[in-house]
Amino acid sequence: MLDITTWPGDVDSFVDAMVWPFAPKHFCRSYTTAELDRIMTARPRSSTGVRAREMNLYRRYFDLVAAGRKTIEVRVRYPNLRSLKAGDHIRFVCGRDDALTRVKRVSRYGNFEEMLDAEGPANVNPDSPREQQLADIRRIYGPEKEALGVLAIEIELLQPATA
Repeated sequence: MLDITTWPGDVDSFVDAMVWPFAPKHFCRSYTTAELDRIMTARPRSSTGVRAREMNLYRRYFDLVAAGRKTIEVRVRYPNLRSLKAGDHIRFVCGRDDALTRVKRVSRYGNFEEMLDAEGPANVNPDSPREQQLADIRRIYGPEKEALGVLAIEIELLQPATA
């Protein structure tokens, strides 16, 4: 049995002093897997100080954005994107690479075909014909997602890709 009567502080400080070398309090905290993932993969703040929305892209589309060749990003109208407007910043992410863009315009469409006809397939993906783009987009977003509405986000590259 330990004698804490000679300890100069209170019981809590005694316990803290005894436990600290073996299990610091912050190590005892329970983290969820999602919290650990966020902590371990958190990106440092942008050196430009720009607050940007992050969006993930497949590598082939990311490379086109990072090269400044893809000027229209296609998304379905999820609730979190409804407030997107010209002047907002988007940081596109693919693995450890990212590219900062500014939104020039956001247009809303009823479906992907209408969007491709209005925006021009070359602005969405200059390396792929219209019908192939339509098939690829519909492979990513099923009919239930397309029913939410379609956004064509015109972007301009501000900061080339960084790893």
